[in-house]
Amino acid sequence: MIDLQNIVDKFHTMTSILSVEKRDDGRIGTIRIEAANDLYIRSMEKEDKDGNVVFKQKFVPGECYERYMKKELNFENFCYECAIKKKPVHAYIRPERYTFSINLYMMPLAIDDPKKAYCTYSQEISFEENAESMSNISAQTASNILKTCVKLRGAQNLQKTMDEVIEDIRTICNASYCCVMLTDFCENTWSVFSDSIKKDSGIHSVRELESEDFVEYARSWKKTLNGSNCLMLKNKADFETIRQDNPVWYASLVGAHVKSLVLLPLDYNGVTLGFIWVTNFDTSNTLYIRETLELSAFFVASEIANYQLLNKLELLSSMDLLTGVKNRNSMNNRVTQFLNGEVPHKSLGVIFADLNGLKPVNDMQGHDAGDKLLKDASQILRNTFDGCEFYRAGGDEFLIIALDKPQEELEAKVEKLREKSMMPGNVSFALGFFYNKGEGDIRTAMHEADVHMYEDKKRYYDRFPANRRRL
Repeated sequence: MIDLQNIVDKFHTMTSILSVEKRDDGRIGTIRIEAANDLYIRSMEKEDKDGNVVFKQKFVPGECYERYMKKELNFENFCYECAIKKKPVHAYIRPERYTFSINLYMMPLAIDDPKKAYCTYSQEISFEENAESMSNISAQTASNILKTCVKLRGAQNLQKTMDEVIEDIRTICNASYCCVMLTDFCENTWSVFSDSIKKDSGIHSVRELESEDFVEYARSWKKTLNGSNCLMLKNKADFETIRQDNPVWYASLVGAHVKSLVLLPLDYNGVTLGFIWVTNFDTSNTLYIRETLELSAFFVASEIANYQLLNKLELLSSMDLLTGVKNRNSMNNRVTQFLNGEVPHKSLGVIFADLNGLKPVNDMQGHDAGDKLLKDASQILRNTFDGCEFYRAGGDEFLIIALDKPQEELEAKVEKLREKSMMPGNVSFALGFFYNKGEGDIRTAMHEADVHMYEDKKRYYDRFPANRRRL
């Protein structure tokens, strides 16, 4: 009998020897930690500064690995590929539930045992990202990932480029479907950023679901992943684990005719931006597919994070954060588009709405009350002129642009709002309206509407002189 303990004690790194039960049905048998050196045992049983520990029980040679930790499909797949299929395994994983990353190496062992197959498991732990370990990949994977990086970095249109990248990933995995889905668990929203479907596969896009409840599936994925950076389901045994752990999602997968799946979170700076997954992939090439998807997810998440940041900056530069409508800078850019002939339209209506009485409210009730009045005014205008463009042109002045709206309809809305403005206690506006039946000149329309607005404001102050602005 080979002395397994003597073998692991000769390693200068944290090392154990694992065994995998041989089965005739293709399923992964029981996995045991047969022996481990002192470095490995101490690292697994040691608590970190947050009280986390890998092994929940003291190590006993020959016990099933599930004595020490929760069932882990990725770990089982690594063991099966190495011990049973005799393939060397290298992976760099970043478990969310721990404060460190693991650089692991597994090598098959030639031990004559009719019931078990064996492999070594060595690991290095690091508390910071290790770029050298992450880039230690096969030449084929490196080539594919390099193509992905070049495409994403040179993208003028990220959406179009991402569609190409996702099609490439689906093809590499020989999968029926590949999808990048964005999630916002705070807002309870989800959206498909990009997906690719194999022709004649019979698979449908997640876009067709159009259900807010789907975000709950995504929320459950986080629980099922349990801090892992990858979930791979490749056979009935794996799906049985999901059926027990997440029965609602399991039913959804079966209903969608999913036979195999690889799911990865798109994490960036500790935040989950969404998920990437492939379904019905080539299960004979699981290690290569996992390696490709893990690195692809890393770069896809980075590009999406940059894309979202730029969108937020653009939003901040173009929106009035108090009222939720576009700001004066956006208004000026829009006017330029009109002047350059970039806005096709058959008719143009322009409405200036100046909020009456803002200064007295600020002076007597404070700026919080004034801010509330501005927000209320903005909401009233948006409700009244639904389907139009809204801009905060100045402190208490709003511009509404109505494209291809009937003149009579706009006039009726302006008049109705004007009547309400004259009623005590209501939010009050001075309104100016001008309409071009043709394309016209937007500068002329804005000038005329502005003139009419000041005429209306004069009538308001003539009627309510106590509300007249005081400098």
